[in-house]
Amino acid sequence: MGDYGARQLIPRFSSRTFKWDAKTATYRIALDDGLRKVLGELMSQLLALLDDPGAPVMQRLFPPAYNQPTDLDRQEEYRRLMQDDLVERHRDECRTVIASLSGTSLGEEQMLAWVKAVNSMRLVLGTYLDVQEDDRPRKPETPEESAYLWLSFLLEESVEALSHK
Repeated sequence: MGDYGARQLIPRFSSRTFKWDAKTATYRIALDDGLRKVLGELMSQLLALLDDPGAPVMQRLFPPAYNQPTDLDRQEEYRRLMQDDLVERHRDECRTVIASLSGTSLGEEQMLAWVKAVNSMRLVLGTYLDVQEDDRPRKPETPEESAYLWLSFLLEESVEALSHK
């Protein structure tokens, strides 16, 4: 995480991270080079984690379709039929983010890939940190907590940009 991991990132932002530009029909990106590097590192880490979709840390990204003990065969069939496609979709989203990090704007499909990839990494970090729905927000104490908080902020900003198009 470099220099950005040890402190809370949200106060660094004075303006919107994503802004719809009606003239060019694109979303403008306002991220400094350091944050672009952090996001690229997070996406690279997610790509590596996708090599083992059954790992415990991937539980929220790949939840079971069936979770009753009597449905084990159905769950295994679902995993067999769908997992490779789901993993490849997540890889494509990560690659889209990485490929577009140096740009100043995103098209609609790129923006949607950013939303999905940021949310995916946030889910993985949330599993790693054991974040629960009823957890109260608090100041991050680790690089992973800082990254989780920043990804939450980035996700909110990107969804808001998409809704104000």
